[in-house]
Amino acid sequence: MNKIMVFQLKLFGTAGIRMIYPDELNPELALRIGNAIGQLGLSNTAYIIHDTRTTSPLISLLISAGLMSTGTIVYHGGIAPTPVVAYKARKEKAIGISVTASHNPPEYNGVKIYDVEGYEFTRDLEATVEKCVESPNYVKWNKVGGLIELRDLSREYSEALAHFIGEVKPRWKPNIAIDCANGAAFNISPSIIRMLGAVPYTFNCNPDGYFLSRPPEPRRDALEKMLPAYSSVNPAVVFAHDGDADRVAILDPTKGFIRQDRVLAYFAKKILEVKKGHVIISIDTGFVVDDVVYEMGGSVERYVLGKTHEKVKELGLSNVVMAGEPWKLIYTSWGPWVDGILQVALITKAIVESGKPFTKLLDEERIPDYPWDRRSYVIEPANIRNMVFEEVVEEIEHSLGDPIKVIRIDGYRFEYKDNSWLLLRKSGTEPKIRIYAEAREASRLKEIIERAENTIIKIVKKHGGKITEITIG
Repeated sequence: MNKIMVFQLKLFGTAGIRMIYPDELNPELALRIGNAIGQLGLSNTAYIIHDTRTTSPLISLLISAGLMSTGTIVYHGGIAPTPVVAYKARKEKAIGISVTASHNPPEYNGVKIYDVEGYEFTRDLEATVEKCVESPNYVKWNKVGGLIELRDLSREYSEALAHFIGEVKPRWKPNIAIDCANGAAFNISPSIIRMLGAVPYTFNCNPDGYFLSRPPEPRRDALEKMLPAYSSVNPAVVFAHDGDADRVAILDPTKGFIRQDRVLAYFAKKILEVKKGHVIISIDTGFVVDDVVYEMGGSVERYVLGKTHEKVKELGLSNVVMAGEPWKLIYTSWGPWVDGILQVALITKAIVESGKPFTKLLDEERIPDYPWDRRSYVIEPANIRNMVFEEVVEEIEHSLGDPIKVIRIDGYRFEYKDNSWLLLRKSGTEPKIRIYAEAREASRLKEIIERAENTIIKIVKKHGGKITEITIG
């Protein structure tokens, strides 16, 4: 636990680098980041792709230049989802880089970096990158690396994923709605759905870095507004990616947003049916996952949000069958990276082969659906957030009853004897305080959320600030 608490990185947040352009992430810094990655000496080869943001071609080429300045050969793949470059890094034993700000608003951009085994960088490596950013190091003129353009990375990934998924034995040809958030999966996820025997109906699948149709974060409140459009094609399920497609949200056309933890529990059950083992989940994941894993004879361990890959790497792929965070799945038989496209493929195959919509499969697999809530509060001015957070934690800790367990590895998670819990944490990428909660009874959940929200509002006002946005899901 002590090791977890000592990391105070300036550039890296919950998952990679995400900053506002050009106020925080500018061309000079992008060049330095590329140079710093190259200084690590992990490989003399790097593969780089980017999402659809307006600044992504610029940032990707500057990072490529920084890498070349260390003698690295850079293969530039253009627009592609993040899982594609993680797959390629592992296959080629090279560095993998995705220029993306994931689900952040369009003014942000950033970087996710993968090592030669396909793991996203650990905090140790991130700290080393930050140190090297301060001291650029350039090779001589005759040692500079080169830039090679690639055009087939996505196809190579798709073919490998199809092989992994295996033969499909269809029982029907369902319609499936796929919303790519105008992001990098615009041409891959629809083609995967078609390849598996379903009919993809596309929404927001034109690449557009302004994200005008909906926010790139696949939140409940944003997606359920679009249910009338999704439902118009009579889909068996609705998939909604974020900007770089390492995550996916899932909706039923009539029931709406499907809790992410239920989806993780479903994957855990199907994976543990094949192989028993250990499951790593993030601190914000509910007991629905624990209950299913224990029923299937597996074991569960919680870890820092955005860093479950670190625990997988520590324990080894042979000792972990799955890792998960809300919206995100690491299926270790496929690879050690988070992959939203994989989730689309696995669920599509199950729907096609069963002849049933996804909510029906969840019910038949007896995946619990406990009351839950997730909320985020944007606080202004941003410099009061940390002070507000500490006071909220202090006031809320015992106001809902004495917790039987407190987990402090990433925020504060209070667990109570009635199997309810509340997590308070600060966003690692934006000036937000987030609350997450689950209970067995709706009345208890309402009590938790109202108490936490009212406390946040009160303390923000006390410090002369204001909450400018509340998002749900």
